[in-house]
Amino acid sequence: MEVEIREVGIEAYDQIIALWQEAGLSYRPRGRDSHTAFARQLDSGCEHLLAAFLPGNQEIVGVVVVTDDSRKGWLNRLAVAPAYRQRGLAKQLIAAAEAFLQAKGLRIWTALIETWNAPSLALFRSAGYHIHDDIVYASKRESPEV
Repeated sequence: MEVEIREVGIEAYDQIIALWQEAGLSYRPRGRDSHTAFARQLDSGCEHLLAAFLPGNQEIVGVVVVTDDSRKGWLNRLAVAPAYRQRGLAKQLIAAAEAFLQAKGLRIWTALIETWNAPSLALFRSAGYHIHDDIVYASKRESPEV
């Protein structure tokens, strides 16, 4: 599937949120996904949005949030519109995110995937990612909204 993948900013907020909702991703509008929080994250310089567009179209059909902690890169919140799935778009977004991180000098790329999400686990396995069975993800939140 031919798409154009490019970095977008806060101007794409409404489209990205709509895509996440359409794709079934969680969304915290009063917390980390509020417009204000999203803008702050992008302004930090550590978070970037890579979006996929059909040629000649300004509608986002796929997105991945790319972050780094200066040691390794992270691919987060990868989503493809249901109408465009199973066409290789997710792998193109992964490759674009890896190239973006590699250009920043990072050589380790990671993704957090919930164990119930078999399609995402299979996708990242097929993209060459090792799925670790011996790592536990722990988080602490200031509130349920963040």
